[in-house]
Amino acid sequence: MGSNDTSAATELRESMMAVTRQMRRHRPDHGLTRGQLELLGEVSRAGSTTPAELGARLHVRVQSLTDGINDLVSRGLASRRADDHDRRRQLIELTPAGSALLDADRAERDAWLQATMRDTLSELEFDLLMLVAPVLRKLADADARATGTISA
Repeated sequence: MGSNDTSAATELRESMMAVTRQMRRHRPDHGLTRGQLELLGEVSRAGSTTPAELGARLHVRVQSLTDGINDLVSRGLASRRADDHDRRRQLIELTPAGSALLDADRAERDAWLQATMRDTLSELEFDLLMLVAPVLRKLADADARATGTISA
């Protein structure tokens, strides 16, 4: 790590954000806000979870999730039920409709990314990108490992 660390980090951040913006542009219109989709995705990754746990995972106050959770429940994309072990706690879970919506959303973005990689990258560039993918995952999971909040 040398004096160009900051410029390397800037280049990597800007590149990842540019790809992320393109992937968002290729997201189907579900009638949900980006925040609602993020919330739905987090429920999917967490499995059965409480609003407090969702707030911690998303780094937001539980109160700011209430409307989003209520909207997802009213649309039939998530469900709310009492915890079997502590009836005072509510658990939020993905419904089959929520799972289907996320599957379709992810499939559309994956199809765009796969076609773009095939049409834009050389074989060497594609192979290099596939070598880098686990390294990027390691960076993404570093904060979660440090705080003990990593999910499979």
